Amino acid sequence: MQFLRAAIIAALSLLVSVVSARADDITLTSRDGSIELTGDLLGYDGEYYRIATEYGVLTLDATGVTCDGPGCPNLGAFVARLTFSGAPEISRVLIPALIEDFARRGGFEAKRRTAGTGALVLTLSEAAQTRAKAAEFTILQKNSAQGIADLLNEMADFALSLREVTAAEVRRAQEAGLGDLTAARQARVLALDALVPVVGPGNPIRRLTIGQLSDIFSGRIANWSELGGENAPVTAYLPVAGAGFSDLIADRVLAGRGAGAAVVFQPTNHALVEAVSDDPFGIGMAVLSDIGEGQVATLTGGCGFEVVPGLKSVKAEDYPLTAPLYMYKTARRLPKIGREFLRYLRSPAAQAVVRQVGLVDQVPQETPVEQQGRRLANAILAAGDEISLTRLQEMAALMGDYARLTLTFRFRNGSSDLDAQSQSNVALLAALLENGSLDGRALRFVGFSDGQGGAEANQALALERARRVMQAVRDMAQTLDSDRVEMRATAFGEALPMACDDTEWGRQVNRRVEVWLR
Repeated sequence: MQFLRAAIIAALSLLVSVVSARADDITLTSRDGSIELTGDLLGYDGEYYRIATEYGVLTLDATGVTCDGPGCPNLGAFVARLTFSGAPEISRVLIPALIEDFARRGGFEAKRRTAGTGALVLTLSEAAQTRAKAAEFTILQKNSAQGIADLLNEMADFALSLREVTAAEVRRAQEAGLGDLTAARQARVLALDALVPVVGPGNPIRRLTIGQLSDIFSGRIANWSELGGENAPVTAYLPVAGAGFSDLIADRVLAGRGAGAAVVFQPTNHALVEAVSDDPFGIGMAVLSDIGEGQVATLTGGCGFEVVPGLKSVKAEDYPLTAPLYMYKTARRLPKIGREFLRYLRSPAAQAVVRQVGLVDQVPQETPVEQQGRRLANAILAAGDEISLTRLQEMAALMGDYARLTLTFRFRNGSSDLDAQSQSNVALLAALLENGSLDGRALRFVGFSDGQGGAEANQALALERARRVMQAVRDMAQTLDSDRVEMRATAFGEALPMACDDTEWGRQVNRRVEVWLR
């Protein structure tokens, strides 16, 4: 077989004078000469070759083979090249700031330049005397859909998105052999923001339901008097399609209705906030990180519960219009510096950068019972015949011994699968367990449900979900010694609502698994 392969290679070499060799053709030979593979070089990450062969796409350790052919890389001068593509809300400030902090902590010098295409390129060089170039990070400012398309077409290593990938995009990635874009290893939440309704100066309307917002932006409510305000026309402002969180607004606020004919569209969030601030009868959907002079209206429901956007409510996803900032990658192996950058993104240092640029980080915070009075009041107000005083007292007693972590787990609508932010929370909590941050502590995974259906069934479902989340965290924390941390699952069903149960968004907020810590 070895002789035949060598003969074929020799015969092909005679055709060089007739047919020019392809620039990416290489032959990899094992150190002992017993194995040879010829194919097209698809990539080299400084450690591994990725080549297309007659046996399929193979990944081979560069230390175990020698390379021959016009496509062989210069092993001594390898420069990792990584491309980010997607939403400017992520790519303009956050990603460059993270790369520069990563470079500084890794002993690299980072320099910025603008490429001819308008892309931002950050070059990382060794800070030592050699000044050898180690990596180039190229950042393309596009929208979320274009960034994901670049990832699927293998024109980018990372897609930056203000929305989750669609079922069609997930299917396309799987068909192309790029892995599962919903898997924890390929999808992560970089930071958090939130959509908030902002109103014009002096507007007395400060509390709105999601249904009222939908009616305003779809054109069904056209005058403030319909909401108890002045007899004045409503001027509604939204970001243009494809800009900012327009997809999230269409899904969570408009709920498929479509924007009304009178809506005034703005190119950026900043322009939208300025327009509302100059319009006493204006209202718009802005992001919490950039509300400028806008006055925020809180969300409420028919039961009177009020949900205020803030650091802890956004971290815990208690605020229903929380807006995660996503980064996706394919299953393809990244260069070593790319893998190190991914690990850095989980670090406290990276979360500090997130805070510095004005976004909500994901560092878990503890909320003692003394700061949970509103939750307990809601539990008492919402308690029906099926929730006994004894059950409420049992829950209150347990809350008195524990603090709530801002890591909350919720499930996709109509599914037993965790949503994207919750998958990220699994990894965050697993990392805390593995690095010893929670040694000697006791964790309770506490399940809650909405109020639909019978209390007994809701209690069973909430407990089953709490156990499922606890197991997911155990599975992720592979190096955890179970003796270091006590973990238990419990549930209180529909006993502690966070929002009104009369709307789908309220029920979605109420269906959750919390983590209590002692």
